[in-house]
Amino acid sequence: MKKILSTLCMALTAVAMFAQDPVITFVKTEHDFGKINEADGRVSVVFEFKNEGMAPLVLSNVRASCGCTTPTWTKEPVEPGKTGSITVTYNPNGRPGRFQKTVTITSNATEPTKKVYIKGEVIPKSAKPANKFTVAVGDINMKSKTLDLGTIMHGEQKSGELEYANLKQESHKVELATSSADAYLATQVTLAEPKKDETGKFLFALDTKNTKLYGPYEFYAYVVVDGKKLINDTYKLTVKVNVEEDFSNMTVEDKQQAPILEVAADFNAGKVAAGKTVKYVIPFLNIGVNPLEVRRAYCTDSHLKVKAGKAVKSGKKGTLAVDINTKGLQPGAYSREIVLITNDYKKSVQRIKLNFTVE
Repeated sequence: MKKILSTLCMALTAVAMFAQDPVITFVKTEHDFGKINEADGRVSVVFEFKNEGMAPLVLSNVRASCGCTTPTWTKEPVEPGKTGSITVTYNPNGRPGRFQKTVTITSNATEPTKKVYIKGEVIPKSAKPANKFTVAVGDINMKSKTLDLGTIMHGEQKSGELEYANLKQESHKVELATSSADAYLATQVTLAEPKKDETGKFLFALDTKNTKLYGPYEFYAYVVVDGKKLINDTYKLTVKVNVEEDFSNMTVEDKQQAPILEVAADFNAGKVAAGKTVKYVIPFLNIGVNPLEVRRAYCTDSHLKVKAGKAVKSGKKGTLAVDINTKGLQPGAYSREIVLITNDYKKSVQRIKLNFTVE
Protein backbone atom coordinates (compact mmCIF):
# COMPACT_ATOMS: atom_id res chain seq x y z
CA MET A 1 0.00 0.00 0.00
CA LYS A 2 2.85 2.37 0.87
CA LYS A 3 4.40 1.64 -2.55
CA ILE A 4 1.18 2.52 -4.37
CA LEU A 5 0.79 5.74 -2.40
CA SER A 6 4.40 6.68 -3.16
CA THR A 7 3.95 6.11 -6.89
CA LEU A 8 0.73 8.12 -6.92
CA CYS A 9 2.40 10.94 -5.06
CA MET A 10 5.28 11.07 -7.56
CA ALA A 11 2.83 11.16 -10.48
CA LEU A 12 0.87 14.00 -8.90
CA THR A 13 4.11 15.87 -8.26
CA ALA A 14 5.15 15.44 -11.94
CA VAL A 15 1.74 16.70 -13.13
CA ALA A 16 2.02 19.68 -10.84
CA MET A 17 5.50 20.48 -12.13
CA PHE A 18 4.38 20.00 -15.71
CA ALA A 19 1.44 22.36 -15.16
CA GLN A 20 3.85 25.04 -13.91
CA ASP A 21 5.92 24.97 -17.16
CA PRO A 22 5.22 27.28 -20.13
CA VAL A 23 3.24 25.72 -23.01
CA ILE A 24 3.53 27.16 -26.54
CA THR A 25 0.65 26.80 -29.02
CA PHE A 26 0.42 28.31 -32.53
CA VAL A 27 -2.63 29.62 -34.38
CA LYS A 28 -1.09 28.05 -37.52
CA THR A 29 2.22 26.40 -38.29
CA GLU A 30 2.23 26.62 -42.12
CA HIS A 31 1.71 29.43 -44.63
CA ASP A 32 1.43 29.22 -48.43
CA PHE A 33 2.33 32.49 -50.18
CA GLY A 34 1.02 31.07 -53.46
CA LYS A 35 2.52 32.72 -56.55
CA ILE A 36 4.65 35.76 -55.84
CA ASN A 37 6.54 37.98 -58.28
CA GLU A 38 10.30 38.12 -57.98
CA ALA A 39 10.14 41.77 -59.04
CA ASP A 40 7.92 42.67 -56.04
CA GLY A 41 10.64 41.81 -53.51
CA ARG A 42 10.36 40.33 -50.01
CA VAL A 43 7.18 38.85 -48.57
CA SER A 44 6.36 38.26 -44.88
CA VAL A 45 3.95 36.32 -42.70
CA VAL A 46 3.28 36.49 -38.94
CA PHE A 47 2.94 33.30 -36.91
CA GLU A 48 1.13 34.09 -33.63
CA PHE A 49 1.57 31.89 -30.56
CA LYS A 50 0.16 31.78 -27.00
CA ASN A 51 1.60 30.69 -23.70
CA GLU A 52 -0.98 28.32 -22.23
CA GLY A 53 1.27 27.20 -19.37
CA MET A 54 1.75 28.49 -15.84
CA ALA A 55 5.25 30.01 -16.16
CA PRO A 56 6.78 32.71 -18.42
CA LEU A 57 7.67 31.52 -21.95
CA VAL A 58 11.04 32.52 -23.39
CA LEU A 59 12.13 31.89 -27.02
CA SER A 60 15.88 31.29 -26.86
CA ASN A 61 16.43 30.91 -30.64
CA VAL A 62 14.52 31.02 -33.93
CA ARG A 63 16.48 29.67 -36.87
CA ALA A 64 15.58 29.51 -40.62
CA SER A 65 16.65 26.66 -42.91
CA CYS A 66 18.44 29.01 -45.34
CA GLY A 67 19.72 32.57 -45.66
CA CYS A 68 16.85 33.59 -47.97
CA THR A 69 14.46 33.37 -45.00
CA THR A 70 14.74 35.81 -42.08
CA PRO A 71 12.80 35.43 -38.79
CA THR A 72 12.19 38.09 -36.13
CA TRP A 73 10.38 37.25 -32.88
CA THR A 74 9.18 38.38 -29.48
CA LYS A 75 12.30 38.62 -27.33
CA GLU A 76 10.81 39.41 -23.91
CA PRO A 77 9.22 36.66 -21.76
CA VAL A 78 5.59 35.88 -22.64
CA GLU A 79 3.54 35.62 -19.47
CA PRO A 80 0.94 32.82 -19.01
CA GLY A 81 -2.17 33.48 -21.09
CA LYS A 82 -0.39 36.12 -23.20
CA THR A 83 0.58 36.00 -26.91
CA GLY A 84 3.71 36.61 -28.92
CA SER A 85 4.66 36.41 -32.60
CA ILE A 86 7.29 35.30 -35.08
CA THR A 87 7.56 37.22 -38.37
CA VAL A 88 9.10 35.21 -41.22
CA THR A 89 10.35 37.11 -44.29
CA TYR A 90 11.30 35.41 -47.58
CA ASN A 91 13.54 37.05 -50.21
CA PRO A 92 12.66 35.78 -53.73
CA ASN A 93 15.39 37.70 -55.56
CA GLY A 94 17.29 35.33 -57.84
CA ARG A 95 15.21 32.34 -56.73
CA PRO A 96 12.60 31.58 -59.42
CA GLY A 97 10.42 28.50 -59.03
CA ARG A 98 8.78 26.67 -56.12
CA PHE A 99 10.17 26.91 -52.56
CA GLN A 100 9.51 25.40 -49.13
CA LYS A 101 11.37 26.59 -46.03
CA THR A 102 11.43 25.60 -42.37
CA VAL A 103 11.81 27.82 -39.28
CA THR A 104 12.83 26.04 -36.04
CA ILE A 105 11.83 27.58 -32.69
CA THR A 106 13.70 26.70 -29.47
CA SER A 107 12.16 27.72 -26.12
CA ASN A 108 11.74 26.72 -22.46
CA ALA A 109 8.30 25.29 -23.18
CA THR A 110 7.26 21.76 -22.30
CA GLU A 111 7.88 20.97 -25.96
CA PRO A 112 11.22 22.76 -26.38
CA THR A 113 11.42 22.56 -30.19
CA LYS A 114 8.66 23.58 -32.58
CA LYS A 115 8.66 24.21 -36.35
CA VAL A 116 6.70 26.43 -38.71
CA TYR A 117 6.78 26.27 -42.52
CA ILE A 118 6.44 28.60 -45.49
CA LYS A 119 6.08 27.72 -49.16
CA GLY A 120 5.13 29.23 -52.51
CA GLU A 121 6.24 29.78 -56.08
CA VAL A 122 8.36 32.66 -57.38
CA ILE A 123 7.45 34.02 -60.81
CA PRO A 124 10.72 35.26 -62.36
CA LYS A 125 10.99 38.88 -63.38
CA SER A 126 11.46 39.68 -67.04
CA ALA A 127 15.05 40.50 -67.83
CA LYS A 128 15.67 43.77 -69.61
CA PRO A 129 16.79 43.40 -73.23
CA ALA A 130 20.23 44.70 -72.28
CA ASN A 131 20.72 41.69 -70.01
CA LYS A 132 19.78 39.14 -72.68
CA PHE A 133 20.89 40.64 -76.00
CA THR A 134 24.64 40.76 -75.55
CA VAL A 135 25.86 40.22 -79.14
CA ALA A 136 26.29 43.52 -81.00
CA VAL A 137 25.33 43.54 -84.69
CA GLY A 138 25.90 47.11 -85.73
CA ASP A 139 23.27 49.29 -84.03
CA ILE A 140 21.12 46.35 -82.89
CA ASN A 141 21.83 43.50 -80.47
CA MET A 142 21.10 39.78 -80.55
CA LYS A 143 21.19 36.82 -78.18
CA SER A 144 23.00 34.72 -80.78
CA LYS A 145 23.92 34.90 -84.45
CA THR A 146 23.64 31.14 -84.96
CA LEU A 147 20.46 29.10 -85.42
CA ASP A 148 20.81 25.29 -85.32
CA LEU A 149 17.79 23.57 -86.86
CA GLY A 150 19.15 20.15 -85.94
CA THR A 151 18.47 17.07 -88.08
CA ILE A 152 15.55 16.88 -90.49
CA MET A 153 14.48 14.28 -93.04
CA HIS A 154 14.96 15.08 -96.72
CA GLY A 155 11.74 16.52 -98.12
CA GLU A 156 10.67 18.07 -94.82
CA GLN A 157 10.37 21.69 -93.78
CA LYS A 158 11.72 23.21 -90.60
CA SER A 159 11.67 26.71 -89.17
CA GLY A 160 13.36 28.62 -86.38
CA GLU A 161 14.04 32.11 -85.13
CA LEU A 162 16.71 34.46 -83.83
CA GLU A 163 15.72 37.38 -81.57
CA TYR A 164 17.07 40.90 -81.83
CA ALA A 165 16.63 44.11 -79.84
CA ASN A 166 17.20 47.82 -80.27
CA LEU A 167 19.03 49.10 -77.19
CA LYS A 168 19.71 52.54 -78.66
CA GLN A 169 17.72 55.71 -78.07
CA GLU A 170 16.83 56.14 -81.73
CA SER A 171 14.81 53.69 -83.85
CA HIS A 172 16.46 51.66 -86.62
CA LYS A 173 15.28 49.99 -89.78
CA VAL A 174 16.15 46.28 -89.83
CA GLU A 175 16.21 43.95 -92.87
CA LEU A 176 17.76 40.62 -93.91
CA ALA A 177 19.72 39.83 -97.06
CA THR A 178 20.40 36.31 -98.39
CA SER A 179 22.40 35.09 -101.36
CA SER A 180 20.81 33.50 -104.43
CA ALA A 181 22.41 30.19 -103.41
CA ASP A 182 20.21 30.17 -100.31
CA ALA A 183 16.99 30.90 -102.19
CA TYR A 184 15.15 27.97 -100.55
CA LEU A 185 15.84 29.48 -97.13
CA ALA A 186 12.86 31.81 -96.61
CA THR A 187 13.34 34.71 -94.21
CA GLN A 188 11.09 37.21 -92.47
CA VAL A 189 11.58 40.17 -90.13
CA THR A 190 8.80 40.60 -87.53
CA LEU A 191 9.59 44.19 -86.48
CA ALA A 192 11.10 46.32 -89.24
CA GLU A 193 11.69 49.50 -87.21
CA PRO A 194 12.17 48.71 -83.51
CA LYS A 195 12.25 51.60 -81.06
CA LYS A 196 14.35 51.64 -77.89
CA ASP A 197 14.09 48.36 -75.91
CA GLU A 198 11.73 46.84 -78.47
CA THR A 199 12.48 43.31 -79.63
CA GLY A 200 11.80 41.46 -82.86
CA LYS A 201 12.60 38.17 -84.53
CA PHE A 202 14.34 36.97 -87.64
CA LEU A 203 12.32 33.99 -88.88
CA PHE A 204 13.90 31.28 -91.03
CA ALA A 205 12.12 28.47 -92.89
CA LEU A 206 14.03 25.76 -94.77
CA ASP A 207 12.22 23.54 -97.29
CA THR A 208 14.31 20.58 -98.50
CA LYS A 209 11.66 19.32 -100.93
CA ASN A 210 12.86 19.32 -104.56
CA THR A 211 16.44 19.94 -103.44
CA LYS A 212 19.58 17.85 -103.45
CA LEU A 213 20.46 18.70 -99.87
CA TYR A 214 21.95 15.82 -97.89
CA GLY A 215 24.22 15.95 -94.87
CA PRO A 216 25.30 19.00 -92.84
CA TYR A 217 24.94 22.50 -94.31
CA GLU A 218 25.38 26.08 -93.22
CA PHE A 219 23.37 28.89 -94.76
CA TYR A 220 24.06 32.57 -94.28
CA ALA A 221 22.01 35.73 -94.04
CA TYR A 222 23.19 39.26 -93.40
CA VAL A 223 21.56 41.85 -91.17
CA VAL A 224 20.98 45.15 -92.94
CA VAL A 225 20.62 48.09 -90.53
CA ASP A 226 19.32 51.40 -91.84
CA GLY A 227 19.94 50.28 -95.42
CA LYS A 228 23.66 49.61 -94.89
CA LYS A 229 24.40 46.22 -96.42
CA LEU A 230 27.78 45.09 -95.12
CA ILE A 231 28.83 41.56 -96.07
CA ASN A 232 31.17 40.72 -93.19
CA ASP A 233 31.24 38.54 -90.08
CA THR A 234 29.78 41.25 -87.84
CA TYR A 235 26.46 41.13 -89.70
CA LYS A 236 26.50 37.46 -90.72
CA LEU A 237 23.88 35.07 -89.31
CA THR A 238 24.42 31.32 -89.65
CA VAL A 239 21.67 28.73 -90.02
CA LYS A 240 22.81 25.12 -89.51
CA VAL A 241 20.97 21.94 -90.50
CA ASN A 242 21.69 18.26 -91.04
CA VAL A 243 19.56 16.62 -93.75
CA GLU A 244 19.13 12.84 -93.65
CA GLU A 245 17.37 10.46 -95.99
CA ASP A 246 14.27 8.82 -94.55
CA PHE A 247 14.40 5.03 -94.87
CA SER A 248 11.71 4.37 -92.27
CA ASN A 249 9.00 3.39 -94.79
CA MET A 250 11.05 0.75 -96.56
CA THR A 251 9.37 -2.66 -96.81
CA VAL A 252 11.14 -5.99 -96.44
CA GLU A 253 11.18 -6.29 -100.22
CA ASP A 254 12.62 -2.77 -100.56
CA LYS A 255 15.46 -3.73 -98.27
CA GLN A 256 16.12 -6.95 -100.16
CA GLN A 257 16.38 -4.98 -103.41
CA ALA A 258 18.37 -2.09 -101.91
CA PRO A 259 21.81 -1.01 -103.16
CA ILE A 260 24.82 -1.87 -100.99
CA LEU A 261 27.96 0.25 -100.93
CA GLU A 262 31.35 -1.43 -100.66
CA VAL A 263 34.34 0.86 -100.28
CA ALA A 264 37.66 0.75 -98.44
CA ALA A 265 37.96 2.93 -95.37
CA ASP A 266 41.51 4.07 -96.10
CA PHE A 267 43.38 5.20 -99.25
CA ASN A 268 46.90 6.47 -99.85
CA ALA A 269 47.47 8.99 -102.65
CA GLY A 270 51.23 8.82 -102.17
CA LYS A 271 53.56 11.76 -102.72
CA VAL A 272 52.28 15.08 -104.05
CA ALA A 273 54.50 17.96 -105.16
CA ALA A 274 54.12 21.18 -103.18
CA GLY A 275 52.10 23.89 -104.91
CA LYS A 276 50.56 21.48 -107.41
CA THR A 277 47.10 20.01 -107.99
CA VAL A 278 46.88 16.29 -108.66
CA LYS A 279 43.93 14.05 -109.38
CA TYR A 280 43.16 10.89 -107.48
CA VAL A 281 40.40 8.31 -107.97
CA ILE A 282 38.65 6.42 -105.16
CA PRO A 283 36.83 3.30 -106.42
CA PHE A 284 33.74 1.73 -104.84
CA LEU A 285 31.26 -1.05 -105.69
CA ASN A 286 27.52 -1.59 -105.62
CA ILE A 287 27.05 -5.16 -104.44
CA GLY A 288 23.30 -4.70 -103.98
CA VAL A 289 20.44 -4.96 -106.46
CA ASN A 290 19.04 -1.49 -107.23
CA PRO A 291 21.25 1.35 -108.53
CA LEU A 292 23.50 3.04 -105.96
CA GLU A 293 23.10 6.80 -106.03
CA VAL A 294 25.66 9.14 -104.52
CA ARG A 295 23.67 11.85 -102.76
CA ARG A 296 26.72 13.87 -101.84
CA ALA A 297 30.51 13.54 -101.59
CA TYR A 298 32.57 16.22 -99.88
CA CYS A 299 35.58 17.13 -97.75
CA THR A 300 35.58 20.01 -95.29
CA ASP A 301 39.18 20.84 -96.22
CA SER A 302 39.17 23.30 -99.13
CA HIS A 303 42.37 21.73 -100.50
CA LEU A 304 40.34 18.69 -101.57
CA LYS A 305 37.56 18.84 -104.18
CA VAL A 306 35.42 15.69 -104.49
CA LYS A 307 33.13 14.80 -107.36
CA ALA A 308 30.96 11.71 -107.84
CA GLY A 309 29.76 10.17 -111.10
CA LYS A 310 26.35 8.83 -112.11
CA ALA A 311 24.32 6.13 -110.40
CA VAL A 312 26.11 2.76 -110.20
CA LYS A 313 24.20 -0.33 -111.31
CA SER A 314 24.24 -3.67 -109.50
CA GLY A 315 27.68 -5.32 -109.54
CA LYS A 316 29.32 -2.28 -111.16
CA LYS A 317 32.12 0.00 -110.03
CA GLY A 318 31.83 3.70 -109.35
CA THR A 319 34.47 6.31 -108.66
CA LEU A 320 35.03 9.48 -106.69
CA ALA A 321 37.26 12.00 -108.44
CA VAL A 322 39.41 13.89 -105.95
CA ASP A 323 41.48 16.98 -106.77
CA ILE A 324 44.26 17.50 -104.23
CA ASN A 325 45.51 21.09 -104.26
CA THR A 326 48.67 21.43 -102.17
CA LYS A 327 49.05 25.17 -102.63
CA GLY A 328 49.67 26.69 -99.20
CA LEU A 329 50.40 23.34 -97.55
CA GLN A 330 53.74 22.80 -95.84
CA PRO A 331 55.76 19.66 -96.65
CA GLY A 332 54.70 16.72 -94.54
CA ALA A 333 52.15 13.93 -94.12
CA TYR A 334 48.42 14.71 -94.29
CA SER A 335 45.26 12.74 -93.61
CA ARG A 336 41.87 14.09 -94.65
CA GLU A 337 38.33 12.70 -94.28
CA ILE A 338 36.00 12.39 -97.25
CA VAL A 339 32.29 11.92 -96.52
CA LEU A 340 30.26 9.83 -98.96
CA ILE A 341 26.44 9.93 -98.65
CA THR A 342 24.46 7.35 -100.67
CA ASN A 343 21.05 5.65 -100.77
CA ASP A 344 22.45 2.55 -99.04
CA TYR A 345 20.00 2.42 -96.12
CA LYS A 346 22.35 0.41 -93.88
CA LYS A 347 25.22 2.90 -94.04
CA SER A 348 24.05 5.98 -95.88
CA VAL A 349 27.00 7.99 -94.51
CA GLN A 350 30.42 6.49 -95.18
CA ARG A 351 33.66 8.16 -94.05
CA ILE A 352 36.82 7.54 -96.03
CA LYS A 353 40.34 8.53 -94.99
CA LEU A 354 42.66 9.83 -97.71
CA ASN A 355 46.36 10.04 -96.86
CA PHE A 356 49.03 11.90 -98.87
CA THR A 357 52.48 13.41 -98.41
CA VAL A 358 53.43 16.87 -99.62
CA GLU A 359 57.05 17.15 -100.80
